[in-house]
Amino acid sequence: MKIKVNNIVKLLLLFVISTTIIVLSSYWGSAVIALPPPEDTPEEILRTQIIIEARSPIDGRFLTAAEYAQLEAQLQQTPPPKLDPKIRDQIFLLRIRKTLLQFFPFLNF
Repeated sequence: MKIKVNNIVKLLLLFVISTTIIVLSSYWGSAVIALPPPEDTPEEILRTQIIIEARSPIDGRFLTAAEYAQLEAQLQQTPPPKLDPKIRDQIFLLRIRKTLLQFFPFLNF
């Protein structure tokens, strides 16, 4: 009888300790996780700021707003370079070959 009571007390003690550890560990960092870092600027403030500098889409260097507008206008005026029709056909055939090899990997062409 004494052994049975001793085992029940040990089991109860183990249950209380493990429950306490689980509850405390779940509440430990929850307040910190919910808040953003203090150095983070709120989105509402970022939306109201006027962007006065930008990066070049060509080489990534910093540009002023006027330089960026000028570069955008230049890029819209010049048409993109066109490929030779023979090269375009070769690229098309290579893409078809790649697709066919995905479905039929045992073909060697």
